[in-house]
Amino acid sequence: MKTKILLAEDDPDFGMILKQYLELEDFEVTWFQNPEDIVPIVTSDFPFHIGILDVMMPNMDGFSLAKIIVKERSSFPLLFLTAKNQKIDRLTGLKIGADDYIPKPCDPEELVLRIKNILKRTLPAVTETHIRIGQYQLDTQKLQLSHPDGNVRLTVREQELLLYLLKHNHSMITRDNILDHLWETNDYFTGRSLDVFISRIRKYFSHDPEVKIQSLRGIGFEVDFPTG
Repeated sequence: MKTKILLAEDDPDFGMILKQYLELEDFEVTWFQNPEDIVPIVTSDFPFHIGILDVMMPNMDGFSLAKIIVKERSSFPLLFLTAKNQKIDRLTGLKIGADDYIPKPCDPEELVLRIKNILKRTLPAVTETHIRIGQYQLDTQKLQLSHPDGNVRLTVREQELLLYLLKHNHSMITRDNILDHLWETNDYFTGRSLDVFISRIRKYFSHDPEVKIQSLRGIGFEVDFPTG
């Protein structure tokens, strides 16, 4: 089965080039020039595996569209195309929950590589489907973290990071190792993204004081997850 890509790009020339190149790479691409046309299908027929959204589009920008998608489908992988090279725009995308971003004009080969890396992370290699973490239980198939007071639906990246922390439980993990393993790059923006995701995971486990993720300044993190 081909990977189905949702492409939101208003530029007819650039959009056509991307669509044709991705199809040559054996992806199935549904291209929307008007992002507002995507909104009605977010809650109904939404058969896509990943979304590629241009940030600068008329009527509705990529960030606004992403918020609508994430609200309904929190684990849906997103990659932003941005002509802007401003820190605030990239941080905005990361805070919304984007898995990656790439500046325009982009190298199609690099775009394909980033898509494939995201898709590899979408199905993490996990043998256990239910993992006990203190007072919580993680369902890796549903991307759901359950607690007596309620449930949290994780994004793919959040679960990926949580599983990596679990893999290195009761030990110190460097920031560089996390970024190299999960993001496959290490720069200012991915470092800030890591901090955002660590903060989210700490918040999710706030009901259990025995679950600890301690920051080691300039080094990384030390994790202590009661499991069993």
